[in-house]
Parts: sequence; C-alpha cells; structure tokens
Amino acid sequence: MNKWTHAWFLPLTLTIPGYVVAQEALDSAPEDRDAPEEEVLVWGRAIDLVGAADSASEGIVGYDDLTTRPLLRVGELVEVIPGMIATQHSGGGKANQYFLRGINLDHGTDFSIQFEGMPVNFRTHAHGQGYLDMNFIIPELVQTIEYRKGTYSADVGDFSAASSSKFKTYDRLERGFAQVTYGTQDYVRAVAANSFEIGSGTWLLGGEVRLSDGPWENAEDVHLYNGFANFSTEWRGRSAEFIATTYSNDWNATDQIPLRAVQSGELDRFGFVDPSVGGVTFRHNLIVTLTGDRTGYQAFASQYGLNLFGNPTYFLNDPVNGDQIEQEDRRWILGGRIDHTRDFKWNGTDVVLRVGADTRFDKISDVNLFLTNDRNRISSVRNDSVDELSVGAYADVEVGWTDRFRTSLGVRVDHFSWDVRALRSENSGSGSDSIVNPKLSIAYNFDDQWEIYANYGGGFHSNDVRAAQLSVDPVSGDPAEPFAAIVEAEGIETGFRAELSDHLNFSATFFSLELDSELIFVGDAGTTEPNEGTERKGVEAALFWRPNERLVLDATAAKTDAKFKNAPPGQNSIPDAHEVVAAFGATVTLENGFVGSLRARHFGDAPLAEDNSVKKDGTTLVNLGLAYPFGDFEVGLDVLNIFDSDGDDIEYFYASRLFSEASPVDDFHFHPVEPREFRFRLRYLF
Repeated sequence: MNKWTHAWFLPLTLTIPGYVVAQEALDSAPEDRDAPEEEVLVWGRAIDLVGAADSASEGIVGYDDLTTRPLLRVGELVEVIPGMIATQHSGGGKANQYFLRGINLDHGTDFSIQFEGMPVNFRTHAHGQGYLDMNFIIPELVQTIEYRKGTYSADVGDFSAASSSKFKTYDRLERGFAQVTYGTQDYVRAVAANSFEIGSGTWLLGGEVRLSDGPWENAEDVHLYNGFANFSTEWRGRSAEFIATTYSNDWNATDQIPLRAVQSGELDRFGFVDPSVGGVTFRHNLIVTLTGDRTGYQAFASQYGLNLFGNPTYFLNDPVNGDQIEQEDRRWILGGRIDHTRDFKWNGTDVVLRVGADTRFDKISDVNLFLTNDRNRISSVRNDSVDELSVGAYADVEVGWTDRFRTSLGVRVDHFSWDVRALRSENSGSGSDSIVNPKLSIAYNFDDQWEIYANYGGGFHSNDVRAAQLSVDPVSGDPAEPFAAIVEAEGIETGFRAELSDHLNFSATFFSLELDSELIFVGDAGTTEPNEGTERKGVEAALFWRPNERLVLDATAAKTDAKFKNAPPGQNSIPDAHEVVAAFGATVTLENGFVGSLRARHFGDAPLAEDNSVKKDGTTLVNLGLAYPFGDFEVGLDVLNIFDSDGDDIEYFYASRLFSEASPVDDFHFHPVEPREFRFRLRYLF
C-alpha cells in the first residue's frame, strides 16, 4: 500500500504510485545519456492519485507546472494550490497576504509551509502570528509542491487548519543554467545554479540577486540576495541530504493609501504618504535529513531578523510625529522530527502504521515595537524576549479493508510551553498548553478512475504567547485580559476524484471549517484583538486536461460562505472573506521548443465590515509567458497584467488622518495591483 505522506524526506524521487519522476529518468544509466536528447515534459498534476490520496483536496504540483508559469513574485508559487491567492500590500521584502477558503490568512495564520521539512511560519512574531515570508526560496530550484487542505492530516500541526504545503527542491540538475531578467519597472534579476558530482555525493549550488523599484513614486529599491547549497549522498545505507540557504533583503515600501487622497488629486494611484516605510530582513537556514527504508530523521536550525517600518494610519495618533512604527524581530529556531512507516498484515488485511514526533524551540531575543519618525526611534511600546517550545507526536493507521475500501484513523498531540520577559513586568510570565486532535479519512475506490472521500479532523493555530501572558495594555496601561495560546479548529470534507485518463483528471470538494476564534496579536498596536468564532462552508473544483502532446489546460474554482457564528444576521459578515476565487491556465509547447503559457485568476469581491455596508471589488489578472530555445540559450518574455487591470491587491476600510486633516476620516485604503509589466530574460544552459 503506497503512500506519499512523507515524500519530502526522499532525496531523489517521490514515492507516488504509478509515477516515475523526471529526475529518475534524467539520472538514467550512463550508456543511455549518449542517445539523442528528447524533451520530456512532466506535469505534476497528471500524477494518478486514485488509491493514494486521503482526500479530494490534496495534490502535488511540480516540474513543468512550475517552470512554465509566469510569476510576478515568488509568493505566487502557492497559487498552484486551487483556490489560493497571494497578494502584497507593503513592498518587495514583506511576507505576502494569503487567502484561501474564505479566510484572510493574513501572513500565514492558518496556512503552513514546510521547506524541505523545515517550518517556514514564525510564532510570536513582531508583525503577526504565523508570519510566512517565502522570499528566501529560489523558484527555479523548487521541484514539487505538495499540498493538503483541512484538518485531516496527523503529521502536520500548527497553522495548518486551512491548508499545509511542502516544498521539495531539486537534488541534482541535469544541466546548470545562468539567467538574467530585465523588466520595464526597473526590474533586474540574475539567477544561476549548477550540479557537481564530487566523490560519492552531489552538490547543487545556486544564487539569486534581484534589484527592483516597481511602479511606485517612492521607488522600492529592493536589494534581495539568495544563496542555496544542497549536498546529497549515501551514508550507511541511508540517503543523506544537507541543505544551507542564506537570504537578505532591504527595501522601501508603499503601504496602502487612502482613496480620498487619490480622488482629490493629492496623491497619484501609485503615490505614498510616508516615504520612509520599508524594512530590512535576513534568514539563514541549515537542514539535515537522513532517510532509510522506513524511517526519516531531520534536524534544522534557522537564524532570522527583521526590522519592519509601517504607517497605516499616518497622523491619526500623533499629529506631530506621525504614526510610523518599527517592528523588530531577532531569533534562533532549532528543531527536528522523526517519521516512521511500517507495513504489515493483520488478519490478512493490509495495514500501514505511521508514527512520528517533531519539536521546535524559538529563542527570541527581541520581539519589539517602537514608535518612530523617519525610521528614528521615539519611544518603546513593547520590548520583549520569548522562549517558546513545542513538542508534537502523531500516529496514523491506514487499513485497506478491501481492494476498494480503506480508512485512515489518526491522532495528533501538541504541547506548548513558553516564557515571556516583557518590558512591562506585569506582562511577563510562563505558561503551557496542550491540544489533542483526532483525524479520520475514508476512501472508496469505485474503479481505477473514480474515488470518493470523507474526512474529519481537529486542528489549531497557536497564538502569540505574549497574548497569553497579557495583564496590562502596553499602550494605555489599562488592565487587559489574556487570551488562549491555542485556538481550536474543526473541519469536515467530502469529495471525489476522477482520473479519467493519463491526461485528464477532475476533483470536487465540499468542506466545512469552524474556528473557535480568529484572535490574532496585532503588532501595530502591541496588543490583542479578539474576533468571534467563525464558520465557513464551500465547494471547490479542479480540472487538469492534456488533450494532446502540445496543449495543457487547467482550471480551478472555489465558492465559500463565511460567517461569524454568534453574531446576529446582518452583523455576521467576516471582513476580507472572499466568496469566489477562480483560475485558468493554458500552456502550449511546439516541436521547435517554443512554450507559451497564459494564466488568469479572479479574486472576487468581499465585505469590509460586519454589516456588509462597504465592500471591496473583485480583481481579475491575466499573465502571459513565452520562451524559445536556440542551442544552449533560451529567450523568454513575461507580460504581467497584460490587460493593465487597475484593480487592487488589498483593500481595507478604517479611520486614518492625513497631515492636512483636522480630524480622522473613515475611508477605503488600498494598495493597487502593479500595472502591465514586460520582463525579458536570457538563459544559458551549461
């Protein structure tokens, strides 16, 4: 009984039934490499998951699904997940805003990413809980993205109530490359990578430099640097992999601006209020993985820092100095996990037992909030240090009762402990909390083409543990109530998957997800802001079709109804809960090597207030990517936002005050999508 639950541990191939990975084909015997080269396109979404998947809403994307996709930013890689949207509202170095299943996931509160098994999300972060910055990932080195939605997987824990994903990078490139890209918005990017066989192992080295200003009147002045190293080998009969990455970035930002200032002519649509917002950040990672036939071991270490300057309300709180703030974060993260799988027979029935444990320790030396002016500190609002430890364990038993019917029953236990040392001693303290979540998946395979699923599970996200120790409001000094460190979630799902041929598959899902609270720690204010419990119900559908060797089509659509559970009708709309999300893609490959990819995505409208009195409009974007090889070179052109849509990436409704205004004004505040942009690239293959 094959499973792909722990595919991210495998150094060269993925254990997916009926699927031979391109990497395996490219690494064929030396005598085969003298044969004439023939381009083989591998589409991750063509993988047959009937008989392997646990739900209709999980999947895997990779290879040509990723390499042919025109991207504005690296965060858009997650849009390969059906129904997922990644936007940006504050510069090229800040984490994206994510949306899925009618949830504004902020910067990652209920959406988790593991990069080669290392958790990417940050706990107790200066800007927001679950902060998920993907800018350290080099897109060209991502081999596959595995995703699973809902609360049904026992091996994932924190931040995964809406979805979890696992990024696997290449261990070896068939040919190295160097690429330079130039864009019309002062965009310059250089990226290179190559593999080297040394002794019994393989090195893959890569690097990226990106400089860009964007369309903003206050140039972003992004300076991004990425480095990547992977050494893979065999050690005592096990596959061993050592990965090191380094990332640094500094930028200026244009935050959301008030609509009234644009309508009056005071600001251009791409103008700014505060020219000194932006940030500086870095992250250095070391990941070690050891994989045997049944057991995988992993350890990771990460050093991280961020200084983020923002000013969403301008002069609302301080008419003289302005409302600019600095959020500072410095930490080390240490952790690891072990996963074990065993197959056996029980009364003649196939059984797969999966057990594992993971741990993580965040040593946060600084998680601070300052009032600033022109990036100069005026006063301190929060100046804290935090130690946070989590330990999780899971067990999952899959039983194949017949050739067509199987069940998976699991449980996950998570324990958190913390110690907070705050500038205000009243907000210092230690604590702990635990949660136990059951998981159940049922699958029935009608034949080799059709399979239906039913899933149930509990999940959670952790809160900023400073909120759990809160006694005094750090701004006003008034007494404040602490909040739970763990917020429970409960989800159910039914759906089906149809693998109608090697070139056509379709899936559809109905889901329900309840969260006890969408409480988040508001870094801008240095305090907590509770929301009521929420419930969401929706449907999703995804289609992949390759009608011939030259054309690939894919389409996804999702519709969600999102409400506060205990609010009266007419007052129960959830701000930023987008009802409809849809995407479409078409990729053409010709015999001469030409590749064209057209991608469109629609981000529907959403309420901005509980009474639905104000709404944000939907946005539709279309991107085009073209590539043509000649010899060892390839030329390419990406046209982003080809119809020059004037929609918004993000929009809020709240009170702010400009310097020229005598009193606060409730208004729409928006960050526009970037206008049409052309990016030309030249790639050389070694």
